[in-house]
Amino acid sequence: MYMVSVSDKPAPGAFAALWVSTLSFTACFAVWTIFAIIGIQIKTDLHLNDAEFGLLAGTPILTGSLVRLFLGVWTDQFGGRVVNLLVMLAAAAATYLLSFAHTYPQFLLAALGVGISGGSFAVGVAYVSRFYPKSRQGTVLGIFGAGNIGSAFTKIVAPMVMVAFGWTAVAQYWALGLFVMALVFFFTTKDDPDLVSRRKSGVKAVPMLTQLAPLRNLQVWRFALYYFFVFGGFVSLALWLPHYLVGVYSLDVRTAGLFAAAYSIPASLFRAAGGWLADRIGARKVMYLTFGVSLICCFLLAYPSASYVVDGVKGPIAFRIATGLVPFTMIIFVLGFFMSLGKAAVYKHIPVYYPDRVGAVGGVVGMVGGLGGFILPITFGFLNDITGIWTSCFMLLFVLVGSALLWMHFAIRRMEQARFPGMSTLPELPELVGMGQAPAAKS
Repeated sequence: MYMVSVSDKPAPGAFAALWVSTLSFTACFAVWTIFAIIGIQIKTDLHLNDAEFGLLAGTPILTGSLVRLFLGVWTDQFGGRVVNLLVMLAAAAATYLLSFAHTYPQFLLAALGVGISGGSFAVGVAYVSRFYPKSRQGTVLGIFGAGNIGSAFTKIVAPMVMVAFGWTAVAQYWALGLFVMALVFFFTTKDDPDLVSRRKSGVKAVPMLTQLAPLRNLQVWRFALYYFFVFGGFVSLALWLPHYLVGVYSLDVRTAGLFAAAYSIPASLFRAAGGWLADRIGARKVMYLTFGVSLICCFLLAYPSASYVVDGVKGPIAFRIATGLVPFTMIIFVLGFFMSLGKAAVYKHIPVYYPDRVGAVGGVVGMVGGLGGFILPITFGFLNDITGIWTSCFMLLFVLVGSALLWMHFAIRRMEQARFPGMSTLPELPELVGMGQAPAAKS
């Protein structure tokens, strides 16, 4: 009879830890991307250019990224319940105060505080992973990461609230929701088993410098580049698409929010499927799928609308090539789907390679990915201003995903050759060796 080992069973309190953490992360992510919607109205009110809008939308992402490293370490040291409670309460207060801003510097300052909500991801990864065995962590962290759906909630609901009551109401309601979720999280979850065990045995937490030791490994930074694209690219597009759709297809903000949700929803919900798939076929194969399909999608989206005149047999023939709204929505849906798989696959690597440093390594990978969500919207706006081409954002993403794919492939090749030295001496097409030689004469 098949027996399940104790190590394969989740720890007590795992169910609440996973699902309540996912809900709290959803609330945090809804707040973290709030400027994707209210920023459009603020841009109009303050007469901002695209680069200034990109900076405003990306500023919360900057804070949320930078604090992830420290929050991940503190979670390993002090436990996720207390750290996540403090993160959500601080972000709720900053979001409420945002409604009282009037000048661009005031908005930027408030945005820095709002960005604390983005740090909840590093806390949740380190906290939730402690309750589950390694064999299930891809699926579990994929489910938790599906809290990215908070971005879609903001895109769908915030425009309606903003049109009805103004952008300040969005900030105040989102702050109230995050405050309530913080209390629900704290009072319905338990401390993780590692923290409980340390308290019982009197073992001190690992010092921060020791926790950060794995960051000397180049492999960690390679994982970070992967996440720079799959998560940083996701966040940047989640912030940029409503503005892009308004500018390119002349949609109103409510309609633009709904169409942008066609990207945010698959890029969030299917993260759980990515974790499950990484558990089944391996994270490496999932990353190849993610980068390969994303490369194709970014190439198609990067091609700008253009009009041509060619010399035909009976005279000039004029025609135009452009991506309509429906094809654009279909391609962006596919891109979001495969990026969601990649987000889960990246974090499947971390508990496997660094089981005792999930908080620190996950924090730095999340930090670099989050920095992508800050840097890319600003770069999108800058490229728009200097090129005048809306699709320049996808040109940049094409270069980024192509670079990540090449680095991953050659790193894997080096690892394979190190493990199996004989591979380096094989010809490129070993099955063709000897085909051009004449057969030996028979005696």
